[in-house]
Formats: sequence, structure tokens, C-alpha cells
Amino acid sequence: MDALQHTLKKSVSFAGIGLHSGKPVRMAIYPDEVNSGIRLLRSDLGQLEPTPAFMDRVVDTRLATTVETVGKASVSTVEHVLAALYGLGIDNAVIVVDGPEVPIMDGSAAPFVRVLRRVGRRRQQARRWMLKFNREVCFQDDQGRSVRIEPYSGFQVDCRIDFAHAEIGSQQFEIDLTPHNFATEIAGARTFGFFREVEQLRKNGLALGGSLDNAVVINDQGVMNSDGLRYADEFVRHKVLDLVGDLALLGFPLLGRVVAEKSGHGQHLGLMQAVSAHPEAWDIVALENGGEYRVLQQLAESTKAVGDRILPYLLPPSLALSPARG
Repeated sequence: MDALQHTLKKSVSFAGIGLHSGKPVRMAIYPDEVNSGIRLLRSDLGQLEPTPAFMDRVVDTRLATTVETVGKASVSTVEHVLAALYGLGIDNAVIVVDGPEVPIMDGSAAPFVRVLRRVGRRRQQARRWMLKFNREVCFQDDQGRSVRIEPYSGFQVDCRIDFAHAEIGSQQFEIDLTPHNFATEIAGARTFGFFREVEQLRKNGLALGGSLDNAVVINDQGVMNSDGLRYADEFVRHKVLDLVGDLALLGFPLLGRVVAEKSGHGQHLGLMQAVSAHPEAWDIVALENGGEYRVLQQLAESTKAVGDRILPYLLPPSLALSPARG
């Protein structure tokens, strides 16, 4: 785990269509100052100040994760770009979108990762505060779908899925997340869906931009994409990608092992809310020389006193709680 925060060396830009809206959209990602975190801005609405990409801003988890920006406006399908930033260890950046949805690109995080890696990261002179779990936190819904975080010295994900389709069936994938592992093992896994559901989704104004160019589509015979799958277990790897992107909304890099059983965006949000409700299960720490962790007592105590949410350490410099934060 990096001991210091990082941002981009320079800005990058992307253009594509929204998976659900089907409309053209442009997006740029800019470097940002220390302790700013990942923030979102709708340029088409004249939004002046970016909004933190934080769990308390999530307003919808159906088929994608949607974050409210300003007023009633929002940005949807944020999970892939958030996963790219989180997976590559980029702590501070502003995502500027000129519409209500992040471009879907090829349905994975790979296009974002390629450009971000080519530009590179810039180390910043500020400690990187992390959420370190000392006991398990779990969320389970009434259909048996669950996701939990256990104590672990790094960031590990163990994801399991089960679909009643011969092409998918039961799949399991476990990985220790590092920037290299994320880029090579997770980023390229594409979103997927069933052909039989496409018509109904489009009647409801969803998946209007979906195609074989930006999703793996499955019918009764199997995968419809002419180039097949990128990985034999691409489906579960994409679920890992979504999980990483959603958990980025906690506002902290994680030190823990995440175990997901048939979970989706709604369950991921449920887990984050459970984390907020159980502040006794974690500490906010920074990595010190020699591999020891320093607990940020002032922020941890004030956060635990609130109890109903995690106070983000990702504050603008003018709002930093103490010199120790830098």
C-alpha cells in the first residue's frame, strides 16, 4: 500500500456513449490537490464546485451506481471509472462529465486504465489515510445475497456468483488488489447481460446504448459476441470490477478482505451503510516507516461520535482537521 497520496500527472479525456441513455458524452479527469479525493462535476449544468464521490450521494443502484452531484442532477454508471482510479491508486482527481452518465467505452475499465497508466501518477506530499478493519462487518439481504469485510493486511476480494445459465453457472474469483493486478486481471472484464432482457430494458428507457461493442451479451446458445470472452471467468471478474468501483465511494482505500456472495450495487451500498453504522469495527490509519500503522485518533473519534456515516478524510485543504492530516 502506498504511504503517500497520488494524483494524475496531467488531465485526460474520453468520449463515448452512455450505456443506458444511448447519448454521446464526453468526460475529462483532472489532477487535484491533496485531501480532495475523487469528485464529480456536471459541466453541462454550469456546476461550479465538484461534488465528492461519496456513499451518502448515491441515489440509485439499479443496474448501475448513480451519484447525485448538484440539486437533483446526477451522474450514473460511475463504477467503472471509479474502479480505474481506485485500482491504480489515484487518490485525488476531478471527473468532469458533460451529461448524466459516464461513457461506457467497451463495457470495462480497460480504456480508462490504459490512458491513466500512460499519463502516470504524481506523488503528493500528504499521508494516505486508509480504512483498516479490526473486525468483520457484513450486509445480507432477504434473498441471501451478502457482502462482508474481514480484517486483512492488504486489500483482497473474494467474489462468487451463481447464474441459472450454462454459460455462466457458478464462478468464484479471489485476488489481492494491487495496481498491477487490477490492470491485468480485472480492468478488462466487461459488463454483461442477457439478450432476452434487452427488449424490456429498452421499453423502460434503459440499455439504449448497449451493443456487442460495449457488453457481453448471452442468449440461449451462449455468448453472442464474435470475439468471445476475454477471460474464461469474465463474468465474475466484472463483478469484482463493479465491487471495487462501488467501494471507492467509502472515500478511503481499504485494508481488509471483502467476500461477496451473489452481490450487486444495492448490496455494496448496504455494506457501506453497515460500515458507517459500526465504527467500532475499523480505524483510520496511515502507513509509517517500518510498516507500522498510525491511527488518526482525532478523526477516528469524531467519526465514531457521529455514528451514522463516515466523515470523509478527503476534504479540501482549507477544511483539513489538523496539520497531522498532511
